[in-house]
Amino acid sequence: MNDTQRAIEHCYAQGWTDGLPVVPCDEEALAAVLARVDRDPGEVLLAMPQINRAVTVRLAAINAVMAGCLPEYFPVVVAAWDSLDQEGYPRKGIWQSTTGTASLLLVNGPVRRELGVNSAGNLFGPGFRANATIGRAVRLTAINALGLEPHELDQATQGTPAKYTACIGENEEESPWTPLHVDCGLAPEVSAVTALTMRSTVHIEARHTNVAEQLVADVAGTLRRTGALLHRTVSACVVLCPEHAHLLADAGWSKRDVAVALHEQSFVPREELDRAGKGAVSQKSHWRVARDHPDAVVDPGPDPARDGIRTMTSPDAVLVVVAGASNSGVSAVVETFGPRGDRPPVTRIAGVAAP
Repeated sequence: MNDTQRAIEHCYAQGWTDGLPVVPCDEEALAAVLARVDRDPGEVLLAMPQINRAVTVRLAAINAVMAGCLPEYFPVVVAAWDSLDQEGYPRKGIWQSTTGTASLLLVNGPVRRELGVNSAGNLFGPGFRANATIGRAVRLTAINALGLEPHELDQATQGTPAKYTACIGENEEESPWTPLHVDCGLAPEVSAVTALTMRSTVHIEARHTNVAEQLVADVAGTLRRTGALLHRTVSACVVLCPEHAHLLADAGWSKRDVAVALHEQSFVPREELDRAGKGAVSQKSHWRVARDHPDAVVDPGPDPARDGIRTMTSPDAVLVVVAGASNSGVSAVVETFGPRGDRPPVTRIAGVAAP
């Protein structure tokens, strides 16, 4: 066994990995990463006082090296932590939940091309160093700095493969609409990252139609499934492939039109909820429960003409972005948690030039 192999095995022995090999971090590598941001190494990026742990710039840098990041990726990693802190759910303990959540990072602006962040085919899959390692750096830091190890502080019942990494670019070049960061007030030439708390990704196979209304109805069928987590804090990131986005735009639909329609069509009749044992809501947890649950209350629906609920509480709960390849009608719905009624936590990426 050579020195490199011994260093990797030492990291395994110390519990410093996510199950995959890591890149051992030395002082030279750490200095190169820290030099890419104008932030104090001791600055706290995200704190979890309930477990007396915090992520500092230095700890984020060490884990970025270990995750395989190049130094020039680190400004994106830091912006991701800023966005996660703004989004709020990780600070409140969602990463410790049995729900089994991960962080989805959406990258916008010129940095996608500069760093090679994939926004086209297979963007949720492997093959691109920037996507793989930037997303991995966040989870690895959560394990090593916050102590969120499986079977210990991470109590996920099943978890998700996205806990390894989930970082995608928006396909701005093939989108018929303005990108997310521009919608939120930033200039097109600004680079930004948006961090969302996600559970799973469900693909929408809609190769069969060129009718906008049929496509929206197909996507809505996934949003209103009773097997999903039905809770007032649940939202969705609808990742439309360019083919679907252009189909909608050519029919005169805006992203807001899509969100409004999906909210309206997320209605689930009470009888369908009852069949799944979710016809009422817990007064304490606000989870869906059966009507005979001791804490149950039958919540009034949004429409007096029909009894039921909408899984999306408002159009603001639906975030529409464009990503993926222009080679087939396949889109995705990512189940997310908040924020609601406000813009997502879009965070400007600020770095310094290479030394």
